[in-house]
Amino acid sequence: MSPKRAARIAVSSLFFLTGLCFASWASRIPAIQQALHLSEGGLGSVLLALPIGSMISMPVAGFLVSRFGSKQVVLTAGLFYAIVLPVIGMVQSPWQLFAVLVLFGFTGNLANIAVNTQAVAVEAMYGKAIMASFHGLWSLAGFTGAAIGAFMAGQEIVPYQHFLLITVMAVTIVAVSAKHTVAQDVNSQEAQTLLIKPDKFLMVLGIIAFCSMICEGTMFDWSGVYFKKVIKAPDGMAGIGYAAFMSTMASFRFIADWLTTRFGARKVLQLSGVLTASGLLIAVLLPYFATAIFGFLLVGAGVSSVVPLVYSAAGKSKTLSPGMALAAVSTIGYLGFLVGPPLIGFVAQASSLSISFSIIALMGTCIAIMGSRVKA
Repeated sequence: MSPKRAARIAVSSLFFLTGLCFASWASRIPAIQQALHLSEGGLGSVLLALPIGSMISMPVAGFLVSRFGSKQVVLTAGLFYAIVLPVIGMVQSPWQLFAVLVLFGFTGNLANIAVNTQAVAVEAMYGKAIMASFHGLWSLAGFTGAAIGAFMAGQEIVPYQHFLLITVMAVTIVAVSAKHTVAQDVNSQEAQTLLIKPDKFLMVLGIIAFCSMICEGTMFDWSGVYFKKVIKAPDGMAGIGYAAFMSTMASFRFIADWLTTRFGARKVLQLSGVLTASGLLIAVLLPYFATAIFGFLLVGAGVSSVVPLVYSAAGKSKTLSPGMALAAVSTIGYLGFLVGPPLIGFVAQASSLSISFSIIALMGTCIAIMGSRVKA
């Protein structure tokens, strides 16, 4: 096997690891909410912890990747990300959950920035667009994690036991992939600094990522609750909406590179925004099992290409190294994760989940508008 092929498989495996860990947590949110007796508003407050941890890690991630290289960071952060997961299943109070989720978000984002920097290096080896395929593996892992979570919930297996199994799988992936990850990052000679100011190009990418991540965060954290409380899904089926979302998100990412080459980034982003907004509105206006699933399928297809396109473009920045550029764009984008899930909870507490999802649908429109400013 050629070195670049081995590197692509290794980095793909690490993308799968991060997606599996995150989806495993997301798939059991309804169970954890019920166990801790959290209201929608209470859950929204606790869910602030994950993006807070991610935001705290942003400048640290860029610095560490530039200083020590993405290989060392992704392997170390990937291990800790997996180890923190079962601790979530052991919490006994909301404040404990909040604290553990901060750490989960911190380690998860360290792994995220590092593994995307690895992907930029592998993409440079191949000399063509392959970033979306890596994110496709992350989404495929999300779909797999959601399916496993639905099975575990149906069998009434407690989150701790479920998460411990995922940790064993994740540690195995790190051990097998370690040898073939990329040792030298692109533009790794750049001086390290904790604080960076993104240029106009990176700001536009960051805003697009922000809008997309609000929608993604809503799907990750609230799709199960939405299906349980609005759609009135049968017991054990609350995760079906999340699974539908992740299935199209994964499958469309495997063709996103071809679509971008064929039609250009601008058209792909505009279409992505339209699909996202349409899917959310369908789920709100037609709150039935079949139509809601269809709507969530559209949302998955809509957001599928956005983050890979943004990260691939950021990795080609002329002013910053890939690690620092990705950290800059992710800092803006992850504000969407910070704002979206708690916004859903607070608005739902004051009105309803349906109104919350209607507000989030506006972000799809924003993606289409901002996407028109990206070069085709």
